[in-house]
Amino acid sequence: MGPRIKLRIGKSTVFKTLVILFASACVIPLLAILGYIIKEGITKINWSFFVNVPKPVGEAGGGIANALVGSFIIVGVAAIMAIPVGILSGIYLSENKTSKLAYWSRLSVDILQGVPSIVIGIVVYFWIVKPIGSFSAISGSVALAIMMLPIIVRSTEETLKLLPDTLKEAALALGMPYHRMILKVILPCGIGGILSGVMLSVARIAGETAPLLFTAFGNPYLSTNITKPMHSLPLLIFNYATSPYDDWHNLAWGASLILLLWVLLLNIITKLTTRKWNIQL
Repeated sequence: MGPRIKLRIGKSTVFKTLVILFASACVIPLLAILGYIIKEGITKINWSFFVNVPKPVGEAGGGIANALVGSFIIVGVAAIMAIPVGILSGIYLSENKTSKLAYWSRLSVDILQGVPSIVIGIVVYFWIVKPIGSFSAISGSVALAIMMLPIIVRSTEETLKLLPDTLKEAALALGMPYHRMILKVILPCGIGGILSGVMLSVARIAGETAPLLFTAFGNPYLSTNITKPMHSLPLLIFNYATSPYDDWHNLAWGASLILLLWVLLLNIITKLTTRKWNIQL
């Protein structure tokens, strides 16, 4: 083996070693965070933790039932608002690639994706909360829906762009109207990628706190009225983690673990859906 070949093998070995080290450096912080939250939160979780509301200051025990219900309601209403609009917008952008409206819409979606969440919270506060004179879950859902839109729009657009034009040509050649071609052929073929974008957007907003501070505000009681203030897991974690009470710190650690598992589950589902979609494609 010549010296040049040995040098190339040595460089390759060094490069592979650096890649492995840097990849490990990315994984280590994640494992450290996961391990610490699991260690602190797992001992705080029991049946009472899920079915009770927080106790007043000075009383031991309590749970996060109000925050769990509130999170599901706020995120669910946000999804109901954002998913139809996002999918329809993505369909339009994929079908009209060169029009001026599509260009400015695409640009607006890209800019919206980069707007900080706290700015969206402030805007929704002045749009909804201040005019009606009250914090509410619906205003929090509007803020989260705005954050969901760019992800759903772009994922829908990029998924539908991957579909071959022959699908549309075949459907139109058979005499199928344009709207039925979209609903019966294009959307079913791209449903995997679209669902991935939807799940990713839900995971994106599940842990958002800043917009809810200006909109949903929080509620120490169990409430299902979306026109009134409502608690959520991120709000509970923020409020209780910054409090001086150990019992509230325990609730914050348990809620952090539940929220972390929720987000991890959504991301795993997204990865599995994306992998299945890529295989089918």
